[in-house]
Amino acid sequence: MHGLTSARAFKFGAALLIGLALGACAKNNADGADALNGAAAGAPGSYQDFASNVGDRVFFETDQTELTPTGQATLDKQAAWLNQYGRYTFTVEGHADERGTREYNFALGARRAESTKNYLVAKGVSAARIKTISYGKERPVAVCNDISCWSQNRRAVTVLAGAPTS
Repeated sequence: MHGLTSARAFKFGAALLIGLALGACAKNNADGADALNGAAAGAPGSYQDFASNVGDRVFFETDQTELTPTGQATLDKQAAWLNQYGRYTFTVEGHADERGTREYNFALGARRAESTKNYLVAKGVSAARIKTISYGKERPVAVCNDISCWSQNRRAVTVLAGAPTS
């Protein structure tokens, strides 16, 4: 019986230590959300940092290639980040919503990608680091016959390439 009591005491002590350790983490991080957000945001200069903290996409109005003020603000952040982390090459993908012909949307996506590239180059990003491609309406992120989907698909996405060297 004595051995059984010792085993229970050991399990209780181990559980208590784990509870205290978790409590200390919770005290330093009120609800644990900061740790999760920090992990999701990624280390500075990482792919996750770019996508989470800078933003990897800009959106366009219907049948437009002109950048919106919101798109320009996102590209300003992208340019600053890309200029800071010059080890990355990247592709700007142009996309369109499902309306219009396949050929028209490929051309529209190409113009959107080129517009995005030109803006980044104007902000000091080397053109030699940038490739462009159009997917037209072939790679929607949302599928429905509604403005809520179409507006998500009218975009240019900056996709980082190459493994970080440091």
